[in-house]
Amino acid sequence: MADKKSKFKQNVSGKYYVDDQCIACDACVMEAPSFFTMNDEDAHAYVKKQPTNPKELEECENALEACPVEAIGRDGES
Repeated sequence: MADKKSKFKQNVSGKYYVDDQCIACDACVMEAPSFFTMNDEDAHAYVKKQPTNPKELEECENALEACPVEAIGRDGES
């Protein structure tokens, strides 16, 4: 389970975030490329945009479910 105390600083503020458990597998970027991107220098993903409607929420939830190490959280700021 992701820990908001360990989230990367690159995450934009909001509900979703990626924490330091990320293994740079690219699964979230493949599931929701409008919302997740890779930091290639530090080898981890982060949230670049927060969802604003039900379809976008579904994409982010799919990315969360696809993460093999549970590095995506949804309990960030509202």
